[in-house]
Amino acid sequence: MTDIANDVSATIGKRIHAERTLRNWSLAELADRSGVSKAMLSTIERGMTSPTASLLVRIAAAFGMTLSTLIARAEQQGGGLLRESEQPVWRDPGTGYVRRHLSPISDMPLELIRVQLPAGAKVSFPAASYAFIKQQMWLISGRLEFTEGDVVHSLEPGDCLALGAPSDCTFHAVGPQSADYLVALVRG
Repeated sequence: MTDIANDVSATIGKRIHAERTLRNWSLAELADRSGVSKAMLSTIERGMTSPTASLLVRIAAAFGMTLSTLIARAEQQGGGLLRESEQPVWRDPGTGYVRRHLSPISDMPLELIRVQLPAGAKVSFPAASYAFIKQQMWLISGRLEFTEGDVVHSLEPGDCLALGAPSDCTFHAVGPQSADYLVALVRG
């Protein structure tokens, strides 16, 4: 997984630059739309830093796509079958959070993502990252405390949670082991 994760991190900046160029946006425009500074965007585009999940979610949302789509496009996957060895894997340098994009790139609105959040780790996303998607989570193993706005959901293995209206969210792997979960999301 390490080689794939390193490859994804190395190509994300190029993909962000390509998406920005495709839209004829300046760094300033992307900064305004994403809430990420021009300096940070420039550093990411040049591949000089490994951005966190929180930053990438904000950038992806500015492009009207999910983090998974951004990562998959960075890998340029296509076709109806995506073998495990070809699935883009990305590791958040800040939390150790590992995200595996399971779905092949297609025009289907459904995406499947498998996430492993290390024990004790937390990752937060702003409401804007959920503005154009519907999402459900199914906990495979570990324990997950999911905060959706002011509501805290404690998930045990086998539990499935459908997210409500867009709100700030925090994922927290509680307990002695990592939380491994599947995310099913639908765009639109």
